[in-house]
Parts: sequence; C-alpha cells; structure tokens
Amino acid sequence: MAFPRCRPINLKTLASFLVGMSFLALQQWLLQAPRSQQPEEKRDRPIDAPSATTQPMNPSVTQLTPGPQCVANTSANTIADFEQLPARIQDFLRYRHCRHFPLLWDAPAKCQGDRGVFLLLAVKSSPVHYERRDLIRRTWGQERSYRQLPVRRLFLLGTPETGDAERAKRLAELVGLEAREHGDMLQWAFTDTFLNLTLKHVLLMDWLAEHCPRARFLLSCDDDVFVHTVNVLRFLQVLPPDEHLFTGQLMQGSVPIRDSRSKYFVPPQLFPGNVYPVYCSGGGFLLSGPTARALHAAARHIPLFPIDDAYMGMCLERAGLEPRGHEGIRPFGVRLPGVLHDSFDPCMYRDLLLVHRFTPYEMLLMWKALSRPTLSCGQRHIVS
Repeated sequence: MAFPRCRPINLKTLASFLVGMSFLALQQWLLQAPRSQQPEEKRDRPIDAPSATTQPMNPSVTQLTPGPQCVANTSANTIADFEQLPARIQDFLRYRHCRHFPLLWDAPAKCQGDRGVFLLLAVKSSPVHYERRDLIRRTWGQERSYRQLPVRRLFLLGTPETGDAERAKRLAELVGLEAREHGDMLQWAFTDTFLNLTLKHVLLMDWLAEHCPRARFLLSCDDDVFVHTVNVLRFLQVLPPDEHLFTGQLMQGSVPIRDSRSKYFVPPQLFPGNVYPVYCSGGGFLLSGPTARALHAAARHIPLFPIDDAYMGMCLERAGLEPRGHEGIRPFGVRLPGVLHDSFDPCMYRDLLLVHRFTPYEMLLMWKALSRPTLSCGQRHIVS
C-alpha cells in the first residue's frame, strides 16, 4: 500500500495526521510568550540555563544546578585573519576549549537492571522539538525488550538558542515536564546550536563511561529520522558485542566547505587539510560498546570541531579504527529509479534500518503502516 508524498491524502490518513498534530497543543501553549523587540545576537557560546525549583517526580531523574560559565580564550583573537571569519566561527574558536558542562537534567539510572542495555538509542534533539520527541517515544523509540534484548532511549539537548528570557523560561519548563515524566533527557548547560552538535557526542561518551559502560550497542541519530527498530536489532543480535563496529552511510573523500555563507563552512584555520578522514553521516550510525570506549579515549586528544560527523571520523582515525557502510542506513532518504519525489510506500522501508528525514506525522503514519500485519509487499523494491 503506497502513500505518495505528492498526492492528496484520504480521510483516514487525515485523521491520523490530526491525532498526531494534537500533541502540539501543549508545546504551543508553553511557548506562547511576548517576544523582546530587540533580541540579543545569537552566538554559540555556552550559557547558564534557567533552573526550575520543582523537584523531580521520577526518582530515576536528577535535576542539577549549572556551575560557572566557561571563560572565553582571548588568545584565539591572534589567529591569522581572525577578524575576517564569521562571528559564529570566531565564537567557536574562543570557546573551543570548553568541553565539560554540567548536566541540567540527568537520567543516571537509565542503564540499571539485571539484563543491562542491549541497544541504547541516543537521539540528538533541540529543546523546541517536543513533538518530534513525543512521536519517537510512541513509535520506534519505545523502551521495551525485543526477544529479550532491552532497548533504552535518551534525548540529548543543550539549552535554547534565544535572546528572549521569557521564552527560554517556558522552554525550560517544557523540558522539565518531559524529563520528570519520561526520565529520558540529558540536557547540558551549553547553547543548542549546529556548531555545538559535536559537544553532544563528546559529553554523551563521558556520560556512558560513568553511567552505562556495559551498553552493547549504540544508535546515534537525529530526531527527524525513522528507525525500523526491529531490523536494527536483527542486524545487531548476530554480531559479537565485544568487537569493533561503526557503520552507517559511508562518507569518503569529503572536503571541507570553504564558502563562509554555508552552515558547513570550515576555514583553513580550523582544518588546513583538503580531505576529511572517512566517516559516517551524522544523521544516523551504529556503534558497539568497545568502539564507543575507544572513541571516548581518542576524543580527549582531538580539539572540538564544528562538523560533528567529521569529528567522529577524526576520532576513529586516531583510534586506528575504520567505519564501514551499511546499505540499510539512508540519511539522505530513498528514491525509486526515475521518480523525482521520495516515495512514501512502506514496502520501500520494510528492509531498511534508518531513513532521514521524516516529519512527526510521517513518522507516525510509517510506523503504523510497517506495524500492520496485513502489509503485503510483492516484488522487492530496489531503492537508491
């Protein structure tokens, strides 16, 4: 049964869409607030987020108070042609040494239990993406055991990037509500921006070493991907958990973007080389526990870098490890030959592990379609 993205949806599909969108009501209510007439300039520097006084209702959740801010390294101003760099890159260089941030919300008991954790879903999210997290919890990110294989979930967040104090306060309240109810939030006291995505990887590895050292496998992904969790587990359960694994969409021969207008801009001052080490696209990749520990050790010797997936490639190279590709992980979507638009036919996704990118309502519809026992797929689809 197909759901083409470019065709009108029927009443049943529309009803499912409206159900999914109803979960936006809470977010919209919390986020409605007067905006400052002149918000402060947005930068990538760490900030102290507002702290709520409400005590956690979930005993496995911990709310912490942020410590002192990391101080800018003014010697970065002496870097060649520093003043010609975009403001966001200047700030990144000034605060590049800052890699230890306190947790505002923790889930220290996430990996406790007799059977431990077979697969930990580590989802990079933003404070404003409440509806995405809600749909992930209801669909592919459910915490349960599949054939005795325990799956656990964590969302990785920084603090809101906003100059509006009232809006930041409401977002903090929203994150606090989620953390207390679900116990699946790790929020650190740094500004949640694109250039700070690398911090989420580094700080997660620190957290894993302390709270979840025995997790067998880890799935790192964005919050707008669709994951066929059962397929992921089928792939992992036949692998030895004590060996190296780092797999996804392999990126070979990738070069740094030198156009300062691009969000992926990397000047020679940050990376003088012409080609990045081989890495996997950051939209989603799988790794084993031993590989996570090796990357944790390697990251201590590599300065932070603004492109998070390329940074993981640098850590792999430092650790003497190689990533490998997996055809079932599609961070750039899937297409049928000769079709201009991505198809929404569930049979195209039946054998895949992860696909980027999905809106919340698409995620819900695809999950329901793939979970339908009556789903019938004839000839195997060839996707590219």
